[in-house]
Amino acid sequence: MYRKVFASKVFDRKVVLISGGCAGIGRALAVRLAQAGARLVILDLQQQALDSLVQHLADHHNAEALGLVCDVADGEAVQRAVALAVERFGGIDVLINNAGITHRSSFAETELAVFQRVMAVNYFGALHCTKAALPSLLARAGQIIVLSSLSGFSPLLYRSAYNASKHALHGLFETLRYELKDSGVSVMLVCPGFTATDLRKNALVGDGSVAAQPPLAMGKVASPQDVAEAIYLAALKRKRLLILSNVDWRARVLARFFPRLFERVLLPRLSGMKPQGPGRG
Repeated sequence: MYRKVFASKVFDRKVVLISGGCAGIGRALAVRLAQAGARLVILDLQQQALDSLVQHLADHHNAEALGLVCDVADGEAVQRAVALAVERFGGIDVLINNAGITHRSSFAETELAVFQRVMAVNYFGALHCTKAALPSLLARAGQIIVLSSLSGFSPLLYRSAYNASKHALHGLFETLRYELKDSGVSVMLVCPGFTATDLRKNALVGDGSVAAQPPLAMGKVASPQDVAEAIYLAALKRKRLLILSNVDWRARVLARFFPRLFERVLLPRLSGMKPQGPGRG
């Protein structure tokens, strides 16, 4: 359990934009940053969920929040949402690229449209948000926080599209970090371990339909609140990389330095059972 820090004023009155902010880690981050005094801009797909969260933040945390329906895969929609955020609050201090989807299906059984959709949300969604927010972030010496996963540095079976999108995020944002090194804007990649979110409940399968996946039994499952607290503490220090506990440190070390051992010991356990039948996880 991460100790909560309420005294810091680093985020007081700062404007934080969170994509995919209505559930899981995104929602927990919205609540945590509201506790720290931030003003929130929350992007998500459902107006009702946005309205409910904005009301919760106002009623329970006295936080000012703006909820905007936006599919981050739509670059023009993101530009409009960011423009509304800047109009409302004057700028953006922190961008949290949290929106994401996953799938579970073998490469051979995964239709091209699934690859395109996963990349559109996980990679291009973060790209669109960052492009749109960057002028404001530069003006305010802000922060970019990107939610990745252990898939960003190690493979998982039957997640080829998801893994590719996370590797792409690392390539993009590690390069961007170097380009921005003298600008005052920091970039942090976050790699959580297994977390109790709805991501697996809404996983795509090979034909593009949605099918909930059973939870993975490997390692301790973290709560979104604990993950959000860890991200908050790391953001206070403007860390470059945050790898959370349970299996991630082992996966990273083994995948990088002992790939054959990783393949034999961890990969099957991290990936779960082999999909049964065409297009199913």
